[in-house]
Amino acid sequence: MTTPSGNRDFDLGALLAERGAERYELHTRYLNHQLPRMLHTIGFDKVYERAEGAHFWDADGNDYLDMLAGFGVMGLGRHHPVVRKALHDVLDAQLADLTRFDCQPLPGLLAEKLLSHSPHMDRVFFGNSGTEAVETALKFARFATGKPRILYCEHAFHGLTTGSLSVNGERGFRDGFAPLLPDTAVPLGDLDALARELRKGDVAALIVEPIQGKGVHEAPPGYLQAAQELLHKHKALLIADEVQTGLGRTGDFYAYQHEGGVEPDLVCVAKALSGGYVPVGATLGKEWIFKKVYSSMDRVLVHSASFGSNAQAMAAGLAVLSAMENEQIVANARAVGEQLKSRLATLVDKYELLSDVRGRGLMIGIEFGRPSSLKLRGRWTMLQTARKGLFAQMVVVPLLQRHRILTQVSGDHLEVIKLIPPLTVDERDVDRFVEAFTAVMDDAHGGGLMWDFGKTLIKQAVANR
Repeated sequence: MTTPSGNRDFDLGALLAERGAERYELHTRYLNHQLPRMLHTIGFDKVYERAEGAHFWDADGNDYLDMLAGFGVMGLGRHHPVVRKALHDVLDAQLADLTRFDCQPLPGLLAEKLLSHSPHMDRVFFGNSGTEAVETALKFARFATGKPRILYCEHAFHGLTTGSLSVNGERGFRDGFAPLLPDTAVPLGDLDALARELRKGDVAALIVEPIQGKGVHEAPPGYLQAAQELLHKHKALLIADEVQTGLGRTGDFYAYQHEGGVEPDLVCVAKALSGGYVPVGATLGKEWIFKKVYSSMDRVLVHSASFGSNAQAMAAGLAVLSAMENEQIVANARAVGEQLKSRLATLVDKYELLSDVRGRGLMIGIEFGRPSSLKLRGRWTMLQTARKGLFAQMVVVPLLQRHRILTQVSGDHLEVIKLIPPLTVDERDVDRFVEAFTAVMDDAHGGGLMWDFGKTLIKQAVANR
């Protein structure tokens, strides 16, 4: 079949069949060339053919367990049937989308549904990503308070666009991109440091992850409520960044709900709301903040996004929330997460290289530390001298290569593995992970093959200096 111009129709399947094998070469030539280099170095240069739920399959039919969920995007796993059907339906409906001068029903319906899970929130702005949700919250907070400075917590991650980078607690991401917005870092949980900054009178808000993604560190009990009281006393706002922790990840709809009395002024969500298909971000806020930002018809477009509220993203979000309600996804995250965490915690006393297991729901951090025995301590010191974080990478690699389980190190220079699987994982997946992790730790304590790979990592670390 040909188009009226005589050209052949576009055939995505044929294109992938013809050129899919070039995937790593194409990335090397046209995209971030360091990504394929890194993947080749650590043996992560796999070719996955298909995916469903919490699993991938390669061309040989081997099954891989996903404990990463696309950095938390795949909350419902891959290709959830409810989300797939919603996207087929919205495409088939051929809606008059993004006219910019009408009010389509889907954004209003998704806002209504999202707010029904968000006590004390009144209105929603839809953008396209987590970093856009954070940018929106920063702008709204500064305008609503008339103050310029944003406080954030050390080791925080809120995104990589310029505004969200200004509240990023990782120096490696910030270096070379200054000047950024007025900002100040305070230690997570340090109320005295927060009070000192607030007394200066120029703080618009504190933005905080209730559980930090980097290292999986939870705000201390009572911190969020006390911080909220301090902020409001000084006419500043509390922004909860729930981009990764929201929508059931930690066993409640939002992570801030683990602490009673916490009512953020602004909440940022994204990732899982997309269903893994169409990028979407949302900033939820109090009525008075939205009405101050959008104070007149002259300001109707003072903050907007070209693709915000598009029909496909809204349909995906509605399908995600429906599936979460009908399939008791939050309850599953709480129950399975507790089972996984408790089983891993029993291994701390067994393995001297394992120092801590922490987190909530299906957001779990596994931290490694300096061993006590002389032989292991020497190897540990060798790795630490080359580059902190290499031991955690030594665990991640055999989990994938030998046991076909995908995980990640929870930040640069950290000896922590973060588990953020799809919220649909079950007891069989827990068994598989714990058995594989135990085998890897047995190998590490027995001086097995993973230490040979450690030597390769040391050489690479030295070469990159």
